[in-house]
Amino acid sequence: MSYDNACKYLAEQYRAEFVRWLLGVEVQKIEVLKTELTLEPIRADSVTFLQAANQILHIEFQTLATSNPPLNFRMLDYSVRLKRQYRCSVTQVVIFLQETNNEVAFTEEYRDETTIHHYRVVRLWEQDSAVFLSNSALLPLATLTRTNSSQALLAQVAEQIATILDREERQNIASCVEIIAGLRFDKDLIRQLLREDIMRESVIYQDIVQKEAFKLISRQLKRRFGDIDASLVEQVRNLSAEQLENLGEALLDFSQVADLVVWLNQQEQA
Repeated sequence: MSYDNACKYLAEQYRAEFVRWLLGVEVQKIEVLKTELTLEPIRADSVTFLQAANQILHIEFQTLATSNPPLNFRMLDYSVRLKRQYRCSVTQVVIFLQETNNEVAFTEEYRDETTIHHYRVVRLWEQDSAVFLSNSALLPLATLTRTNSSQALLAQVAEQIATILDREERQNIASCVEIIAGLRFDKDLIRQLLREDIMRESVIYQDIVQKEAFKLISRQLKRRFGDIDASLVEQVRNLSAEQLENLGEALLDFSQVADLVVWLNQQEQA
């Protein structure tokens, strides 16, 4: 899931760069659209919809070739729903992160007796790394591009990160590199080249830590008390990573849901 979070962050935070890369156009105003569509909702953290002028760019990141329903049918489904809801043209790009020989990664259409639907597939391991190394927004993806020396490529990425002047941006890009590069490189090697303190201070790193902590606490609460009120779940979701860690310890002393309510109220008053 952390791969999805990092890719989604990049596509939405650096939307102009992704539109320029995938559509080859410059657009001043780009809107991030919600990923829950009408009819039966489709939700996926790896999906991003960007509306640029009168066109929607649908980006889907894939680490695995398996999908239910099949990926090509899902792309058709998304396209129809997007056109129905927004009444404009849709360009779809599936970006495969991990190298695979599965035919799904080499399929760019859905076809049956009455329907043919086309979309684009980008296999990162086939892409020229130079395009990605020259753009800070694409640096994390550069770690998965074509190279004769993976270690030398990672070193180049680290060098490019060091040239980013804005500290916050440098932190966030470094964290995304650490996460996405993990699909190809050993973690120890990544940490040798990237300063861990810089990554841990980043917004994207903290966001991922918070989401993972919430998942753990949610499972613990469900196991302890069964289904609890949605408003309480939302209060827990809004806690910081540190607060969630504290809740994990306090939960050991809770005997009823009322104890959770009291604890949450105390956090609001603190």
